[in-house]
Amino acid sequence: MTNTVMHWQLLSTDPDTAAAFYGTLFDWKVSAANGMGYRTVTTGGTLDGGIWPAPPGAAEAVQLYIEVDDIDDTLARAVELGGSVIMPKQVLPDGDTMALALDPLGRSFGLMVRAAA
Repeated sequence: MTNTVMHWQLLSTDPDTAAAFYGTLFDWKVSAANGMGYRTVTTGGTLDGGIWPAPPGAAEAVQLYIEVDDIDDTLARAVELGGSVIMPKQVLPDGDTMALALDPLGRSFGLMVRAAA
C-alpha cells in the first residue's frame, strides 16, 4: 500500500476567483475543459490538483486525496477509527475510483485508486 498523497483540491465558494488568484500568483495553469466543469490545476511540480465549488453553506477547505490499494477496506478502517463515509466509492469518467470520508474531527479527505494503465 502506498498511502501517498496523490492529489489536492480547494473547495471554494467562489472557484473562479480562487482559480484566478492562485493561477496568477503562482503561474499555475488552470483549465475547466472537462465534462464536470472541474478546474484542473497544473502546478509545474510533482503534485497537481484542482478547484471545486464548495457545497452551499460549506466553508472553504483543502482536501487531500490519498492513494490506497483498496478503497472499501480503507473506508471500513476509517469508520472503525471514528471517521465516517460522506461519499461511497465511485468510478470517475477517467476510470479512477474515489471516495470521500471524514476524520473524527470532521475534516474531509479523499481516497483514490488510479485506473489500470
